[in-house]
Amino acid sequence: MRTKVPFSAGVLAACCLCSTASAADWLQWGYDPSHSSNNPDEATVGADNVAQLTRRYQITMASNANVAPVLARAIQTPGGTRDLLFVTAQNGRLTAYDAFDGSIVWTAGTTTSSPIITDGSPAIDPNRQFVYAYGTDGKVHKYGIGDGSEVLDGGWPQIATLKPSVEKGASALAFATSGGATYLYAVNSGYVGDQGDYQGHLTAIDLGSGSQKVFNTLCSDIEIHMVLNGNPGTTDCDERQNGIWSRPGATYDPATDRIYITTGNGLFNAHTGGFHWGDSVLALKPDGSGRGAGLPMDSYTPTNYSQLDGQDIDLGSASLSILPVPAASTVQHLGLQTGKDSKLRLIDLDDMSGTGAPGGVGGEIQLINVPLSEFWMKTQPAIWVDHGGDGATWVFMANGAGLSGLKLVLDSANKPFLQSTWTQDADATSAIVANDVVYHAGSCSGGNCLFARDPHDGTVLWTSPTIGNLKWQSPILVNGALYVAAGTKLSRFDLGDTGATHTVTPSAGAHGRLAPDTPQTVDDGATTSFTATPDEHYRIDAVTGCGGSLAGSVYTTGPIGADCTVEATFAILTHTVTPEFTTGGSVAPSTAQTVDDGATTSFTITPDVPGGTFEAEGCGGSLKGSVYTTGPVSADCTVTVTFAGDDWIFRDGFELPAGHRSH
Repeated sequence: MRTKVPFSAGVLAACCLCSTASAADWLQWGYDPSHSSNNPDEATVGADNVAQLTRRYQITMASNANVAPVLARAIQTPGGTRDLLFVTAQNGRLTAYDAFDGSIVWTAGTTTSSPIITDGSPAIDPNRQFVYAYGTDGKVHKYGIGDGSEVLDGGWPQIATLKPSVEKGASALAFATSGGATYLYAVNSGYVGDQGDYQGHLTAIDLGSGSQKVFNTLCSDIEIHMVLNGNPGTTDCDERQNGIWSRPGATYDPATDRIYITTGNGLFNAHTGGFHWGDSVLALKPDGSGRGAGLPMDSYTPTNYSQLDGQDIDLGSASLSILPVPAASTVQHLGLQTGKDSKLRLIDLDDMSGTGAPGGVGGEIQLINVPLSEFWMKTQPAIWVDHGGDGATWVFMANGAGLSGLKLVLDSANKPFLQSTWTQDADATSAIVANDVVYHAGSCSGGNCLFARDPHDGTVLWTSPTIGNLKWQSPILVNGALYVAAGTKLSRFDLGDTGATHTVTPSAGAHGRLAPDTPQTVDDGATTSFTATPDEHYRIDAVTGCGGSLAGSVYTTGPIGADCTVEATFAILTHTVTPEFTTGGSVAPSTAQTVDDGATTSFTITPDVPGGTFEAEGCGGSLKGSVYTTGPVSADCTVTVTFAGDDWIFRDGFELPAGHRSH
């Protein structure tokens, strides 16, 4: 979002590659309160020069992050005026990075370990004095934007859940301003596995007064934060396992002056007078309240809500998107809802179910499949208006199956519908748009990369070097710089000179491989990692080079100061087969044998008494005559030979019972 900030020589020094004409902030997930994922204020990078993007840095973060970063420019810090990039790690730690060079400015927040994690992006309020982050303690924390000092008065930190052991902040924090008040929204769901006494709910925090309202999507007639295993009907709900967990969280539409939340899982019975809103889109006032008596302002629920719940194909894997419509459209306020089932549903936001009241079922304007569908789709659409062309609204739908471009058009009765225009078979996380270029992350040769595409046909305009691991990640592009937090890697790409880079070349010996297997371009002083994978029956022998170290199968270089090579060697796995035998005979060989993984070995068994009997077992083997051969050996094992009692002897060629022996 564009903000007016004082510009000085200090700012120019800290942001020498930014375009002052396009100075903007990316304050929350999806850029704006409606989470369009479109930055119309970008003016530096466009289709004519996007191919010139180069990497300024790639740093290794201390902890894994599955979020999109947010950015505020020209912030006063103890070290001077800087553009700050904020990332929340899964363990709850919030870090402010210098957007220009990736150095850490400050960190804040307590940390936890799995399974108590968060995948929610932080948010910066419009006055740019504070940044908010969801903590794994179930609270929303407020930090001074320049130094990370936490605000501990005025109701802060604010409670988002009283059940942090079973309720997770998986979505981004979001904000909207309405009627002169700014509200911060936090939503909650359960952890992976759908276990425990959790209910989805929205917490709307008035940033001016510090007061908050709670809307529960199960037992919506209870307007408090519920307690774990409390009393149903008063402090807890008799239903459970419904959540709000899409990437953006709550969506605000200034045209309707409502916020929208979408739920996944859980019972739906609002159509019969109940207060459970599983797999539904709910419209609320900006302060988080409904029309009273546990009812939202309006709602939409698909007719197959029972199937969505029973098969765990949550409607709420994405948030509602707001679609600008042509002036002639019979529907003036239009929403788009997708979900795990890879369906696209157009909804009239003035009457969401067509019944004139909340609780209705069905009523969507259009219901179609995503052109490139993916089972359990979990990505958010990007919305773009082609102001430089025909003025049409476009939807870019990314998922593991590919990327689709759909155009909003009117039928002969001026009713809006989505028309599939192009598809690209390339897996993608949630896309964004900036200055009429589509960006997304996805797999590429050697790992994962960022891609820039033409919005009209999906043609690739640029591909980045590798960026790190992907789950929920989406990039941001603001003030001429493209950022992405991918796993433990934070990268920036821009049009300027990236400074010194070096090439790290992987070299794998026989019987194994390194991934990525192509030379990697690494910024001076940065590190990079390779995963060593041996072939079947082999193990990692050694990985060396570039001053690195091996942890498990991952080799991480030291800071790179020159071109270098990482070399991996692999050795055959071996096991020990030990023969054990009783008196009465011999076994050859009689000592432990070293055997390659998957190979066999044999032992020759000879009784002391010719014709004497014996038994042999172990190592999955079999006996043929006097030779015992193991099965394919996959672990240390023992071959045991037992000789029969010495009851017969031979004398002068005749076999005599032992009682006739002479001494």
